[in-house]
Amino acid sequence: MQKTHTASPRFLHVQCSDCPIRHQAVCARCDDDELEKLEAIKFYRSFEAGQTVVWSGDRMDYVASVVSGIATLSQTLEDGRRQMVGLLLPSDFVGRPGRDTAAYDVTATTDLLMCCFRKTAFEDIMLTTPHVGQRLLEMTLDELDAAREWMLLLGRKTAREKIASLIAIMARRDAALKLIEPEGRVSFDLPLSREAMSDYLGMTLETVSRQISALRRDGVIEVESKRHVTIPDFDRLIEEAGDDADGGFLT
Repeated sequence: MQKTHTASPRFLHVQCSDCPIRHQAVCARCDDDELEKLEAIKFYRSFEAGQTVVWSGDRMDYVASVVSGIATLSQTLEDGRRQMVGLLLPSDFVGRPGRDTAAYDVTATTDLLMCCFRKTAFEDIMLTTPHVGQRLLEMTLDELDAAREWMLLLGRKTAREKIASLIAIMARRDAALKLIEPEGRVSFDLPLSREAMSDYLGMTLETVSRQISALRRDGVIEVESKRHVTIPDFDRLIEEAGDDADGGFLT
């Protein structure tokens, strides 16, 4: 799969202060002076659904925040088997300061737009701008907590609980970007196809479809179109996911 790095003109002149992920991204704690420093080193890259952003082991001379769309992190074994190990959603950070090469394959699941920073310049800013380093550490710890919860989901939860958990994660992330709490009746566009959900959860497509249909039949979710989902009672969804009442997944 060939990589392309095509800038998206409609975002070229957006100021950091007006960015749709401003309050969740690595720049969330920055003041005006710090934002100016990031403005000076940023550029945008866009990818079509299915395109590879970077292959594992390739040199990556930038780091980035996902502005819109979704990407997957995956690892390919020597015999060709491929395992999806993570999702990148809006505001998530791509790349790692201090590392020259990518640890995983990154592939655009949907049309993807990323706000990129030249890596060397970004590393310098981390040393001179505490708010950037602090926010990146916070995001890294959140990612660690989420990975631990994901181990529980894959290892112990039933197929129904796995689907309910993934829907809850997506609903929480959508609410966070909108600066609202996911409670009561919640509606959002599910960003993953059922095929992508099956890959991510390690389940067959038939099992995913069957469990979504069961949750719909039982009134836990409403599927109004191919992707638009409404959760009539978010607390009930959390119960179906097998999570505790005060949050379960940290995302």
